[in-house]
Amino acid sequence: MSGHPPVIVYPPSSTGGRRVTVHGQIVGMAHGRGDVAAFLRQAGFADGAEEIDLDQPALIEWRGGDLETWR
Repeated sequence: MSGHPPVIVYPPSSTGGRRVTVHGQIVGMAHGRGDVAAFLRQAGFADGAEEIDLDQPALIEWRGGDLETWR
């Protein structure tokens, strides 16, 4: 998994959710930006009060669309 950011958000599924992995482990299905931020907090990338910038290529790879792509 070398060369990839630690967080990968996969393309939208037919139900609209996007699978999220952290260090290669599935952490859940996101249905919006808030879900992705919550998964990052749970994984220790930020505390509950800290705002998370979801547009950091070194942290998150958005596949099949960007952070605005939700079906």
